[in-house]
Amino acid sequence: MSDSVDIGSPRWGSKTFMARYRHFFHLTDPTNCFKSSSQLEEAKSIVHLFNAKKVLPAGGLEALWKAKYLHDSAFHPETGDKQNVIGRMSFQVPGGMLITGILLAFYKSPLEIFLGQWLNQSFNALVNFTNRSGDTPLPNSVIATAYVTATSAATATAIGLNKSLPALSTNPLIARFVPFSAVAAANMVNIPLMRNRELKDGIVLTDEDGNKLGVSKKAAREAITLVTFSRICIAAPGMLFTPIIMEYLEKPGRIMHNAGKLKSCGMQTFLVGCFLLGAVPMGCALFPQRMHIKVDRLERDLAETITSSNKDIKYVYYNKGL
Repeated sequence: MSDSVDIGSPRWGSKTFMARYRHFFHLTDPTNCFKSSSQLEEAKSIVHLFNAKKVLPAGGLEALWKAKYLHDSAFHPETGDKQNVIGRMSFQVPGGMLITGILLAFYKSPLEIFLGQWLNQSFNALVNFTNRSGDTPLPNSVIATAYVTATSAATATAIGLNKSLPALSTNPLIARFVPFSAVAAANMVNIPLMRNRELKDGIVLTDEDGNKLGVSKKAAREAITLVTFSRICIAAPGMLFTPIIMEYLEKPGRIMHNAGKLKSCGMQTFLVGCFLLGAVPMGCALFPQRMHIKVDRLERDLAETITSSNKDIKYVYYNKGL
């Protein structure tokens, strides 16, 4: 039975949205980011032993898949390196709910806007770097430059929108949506800048069996566009519906009327967390992790090189990152 199990692919496949949603629901499970180093190493040993000798752990097939998802939540799919905890997708719910709660509660003074957006974009930059595609190590100078550039540009974009959009409407509910507009725009800046190396050098392409065929800048642009859209979709439910709920709860006679900033922040953090539990796997599941692209859409010289050795190949594959 163990010979027929392929833990190199998602347990439920990746052809449908619901299959990918189930996969990412387990992969981004917030409890994974609280596992100890010894638990992660144990999961790594189980996965490596099965890949090498097809040996099931004592708990059988369920224990194998549990170890597989814990392993994949903490180790980069291409480099195999253990990821920093804050940058893991399993930390998106606890990290995202805290930061988004702060953004939604503290958005009126320039200092609040600056500190909130700097914190948010620093978190985003770390997540973007941790979940980048590719296995080539980056020099510290490149990482530092990308962080400073991405965070500064994204924060400036967010602050600019925060200052200009409220002037378009005197409706307090509309003003509550400004942080989402700022975050969405800033993501369009942060992600490409933190993954700028891929845009410059290209993203690794493989055949269906995982054999490296070359690198493509066009595939990199496609990957980063898809990831940017996914991240905005992850942020949208919590940042769009929470203000509507809070506007209702803060009316006279309701539980949050005159509650104060700290209580308001706490309530909004809780609400955002509830939305993120479903939104994180939803956003990740919008597109397959392993994307394919037609060979004739690649750079001409690269397409010619690929088809010269295999005339029948129509599609190549790449890891888009998260």
